[in-house]
Amino acid sequence: MGKITICENKLIFERRDELTVIEPYGKNCLRCRSTRNSKLLEENWTLLPPTDDSECVISGDESVATIKNGMISAKIEAGQPWYGGLISYYRNDRAILNTKFEGEYTGRNVHTEGDHYRIKVIFEANKGEHIYGLGQEQEDFFDRKGSTCNLEHYNTKSAIPVIYSSLGYGFFWNNPAPGRCETTNNHTMWVADSAYQADYLVYVGNTPAEVLKKYCDLTGYAPHFPEWAAGFWQSRLRYESQDVLLSVAREYKKRGIPLAAIVIDYFHWTEQGEWKFDPKYWPDPSAMCDELKEMGIEPVVSIWPTINPNSENYSEMNDANMIIRTENGQYGMFEFYGQQAFIDVTHPKTGPFVWDKVRENYYKKGIKTFWLDEAEPEIHPQQYSNLKLYAGNGAQSAMLYPYYYSKMFYDGLKSEGEEDIILLTRAGYPGSQKFGSLVWNGDIVSTFDALRMSVKSGLSMAMSGIPWWNSDIGGFLFADTESDYFRELIIRWAQFGVFSPVMRLHGSRLRPKGHVDLYPEVKERSGGDNEIWSFGERNYKILKELVELRERLKPYICHYMDIASETGAPVMRPMFFDYYDDEVCYTLEDQYMFGEDILFAPIVNEGQTEREVYLPEDRWIDVNKKEVTEGKRWVTKTAQIDEFIAFVKEGSKVINLF
Repeated sequence: MGKITICENKLIFERRDELTVIEPYGKNCLRCRSTRNSKLLEENWTLLPPTDDSECVISGDESVATIKNGMISAKIEAGQPWYGGLISYYRNDRAILNTKFEGEYTGRNVHTEGDHYRIKVIFEANKGEHIYGLGQEQEDFFDRKGSTCNLEHYNTKSAIPVIYSSLGYGFFWNNPAPGRCETTNNHTMWVADSAYQADYLVYVGNTPAEVLKKYCDLTGYAPHFPEWAAGFWQSRLRYESQDVLLSVAREYKKRGIPLAAIVIDYFHWTEQGEWKFDPKYWPDPSAMCDELKEMGIEPVVSIWPTINPNSENYSEMNDANMIIRTENGQYGMFEFYGQQAFIDVTHPKTGPFVWDKVRENYYKKGIKTFWLDEAEPEIHPQQYSNLKLYAGNGAQSAMLYPYYYSKMFYDGLKSEGEEDIILLTRAGYPGSQKFGSLVWNGDIVSTFDALRMSVKSGLSMAMSGIPWWNSDIGGFLFADTESDYFRELIIRWAQFGVFSPVMRLHGSRLRPKGHVDLYPEVKERSGGDNEIWSFGERNYKILKELVELRERLKPYICHYMDIASETGAPVMRPMFFDYYDDEVCYTLEDQYMFGEDILFAPIVNEGQTEREVYLPEDRWIDVNKKEVTEGKRWVTKTAQIDEFIAFVKEGSKVINLF
C-alpha cells in the first residue's frame, strides 16, 4: 500500500514504481509531477518560476490528505495497493478533475528507454463540459470535447498542450514530448510517448480572463505590439527581386492605399543555410529598405532553419553540433532542393552564431522583422526518436523547437536594443507568446472549408495563450485568381482578416495563361499576382475599402493588444470570454468578439449572404444599418459580397469608424 507524506508545502505519495508530488505553483494553481523513477526531474521546460503569492494549507494523514491553494484544492487517497493514488481536484470545493483507475496502476508508464516511459494521465470525463485550446489544426470544430489531438507539430498544426474548461479551470501538460490528448466522452487522457515523468498544472479563476491570465503568469505575456503591425501586410509567393518588390510597394503608394508591411519570401537567399540576399536579384537591400521606410512600409524577410552541405556555414555548424543530428543514418530530414537538415535552435551556440549572420546580412541593411518559416520543424518522415538535439532526443523534446526558434531571434533583436519585436512564425508552443511570436496556421488550401476552419483555429489559439495570430488571406494553395469561386473567397477571407489580430494577404496563386517569367532561371519561381488589384475591378474596390477600414481600426486594435500584453486577454476572443454566464456562448464557434466592443460574424460558405447571429446581453448596433437591437436573442442578418456582418455595443465610439 502506498503512503502519503505531508510536508510544509507539498504532498508526497510513494509506493512501488511511483513517486508523486503535488505542490502549489503560485496562487490558485497546483502542480503535479509523477514518475516511476526514484526521484523527480527538476526541469521546468518553458514554465516560468512561480509567483510567491500561493496560499498553501495542507491537512490529512498518511492515508488521505488535501492540499488547498486559494480557490483550488486537491485530495489524494492512498487506498489499496492496486487501487490507490487517485487524485481529485476542486475549484471552490466543486470537483473539476478526478483521476481514473484503469487496471493495474503501473500500466500507465510503459518503459521506452533508459529512465523514460510512455506516460499516461487519465481523468474521468465531466458530463456537459466544454473544452477549448490545444493549439491549431485543420479541424472544423472549436470545442474539443469529444475529440482527440496528436501532440505534434507539422505544417498547418501547432500542438499547444493547454486547455480551458467551461468548469473554470485551465490545464497545462508541461511535457515537450510528442504524444496525444483525448478529451472524449469516456475520459480525458494525456499521453507523452517517451518522458521521464508526468508533469502538469491545474489552475482556476472566477472568469475565463482570470484563468488565461494565470496561464500567462506561468508561461509569459506577449510583449508590446508594434503599432505599424496593426495595419495591412502584403505578401505573395514570391517577389523574385528587389525591383519587383519595390514596384509593388510604389504602386500601393501611388494608389493611396495604406500598407504596413511587405514580405520578402523564401529563396531570396544564395543557399539554404546562408542567411543573406542573393546579390544577383537583390543588389542593394539597404537602399531598398530606406525607400520602403520612407513610404511607411516595414520590410519583412523570410528565414528558414534548413541547411545542407552546400552552405558556407555547414561545416562550422556541423562540427560544433549546431545542426540537429540523427540517431541513425545521414543528416537529411527534409527533401527540398536536395536533402536538408535543420539547425539545432536548442543549442546555446546556435543562436549567437546565426544571429551574427542575420545581423550582418539583414539587420544592418534595415530588416528588423522576420518571418520564421518551417518552425515546426517540417521533418519527413516524422520519426522524432531519430532526432538528436542539444535539448535531448526528439522523442522527449521535439515540441520545443518553435519556442527556441522564436527565442533565438527575439534574443538577437533585444541584444541590438530593439523593443517592439514581432516574429511571423509557423508554429508555437507554450511561452512562444513572450517572444513576440505572431503564429499563422500554415500552408492551408484556398477553400471556404479552410476559411471556416481558420476562424476556429484563431479562437483556439486565443484560448491557448497565443494572442498574436493570423491566416493567409485567401488561403495558400491552389487558388485560381480568375475564377468566380476564388474572387468570392478572397473577399470573405479579407473581411475575416480585418477582424483578425493581424491582416495579411498571402498565397501561392496559380499563374494565369500567358504568364511571362521575368526570371526563368531562378530556383523557385513566383506564383501569380496577389495584390489587392489582382482579382478584378469589383474586388479591388471592396478590398481597398476593407484595407482602409483596417487602418481606421488600428488605435482600437492597439488598445486591446496593450491589454493582451498586460493581462493575456486576446483581441480575437470567443463569445464566452466576456459572456461567461451565458450558456449559449459556449456553443458558438463561428462568431466572436473582437475586443470588448465589436461582435463579428463571418460568412464562411460559398454563395452565402445570410446567417444567424446570437447577440448576448447588451444593446447592439448593426454596423451596416446602424439599427439598435436588444441582446439575449438570435437575429438573421444579410450581407451581400460587399458587406459583412458585425455589431458594436451601444455607447462605443468605435461605431464611428464603420
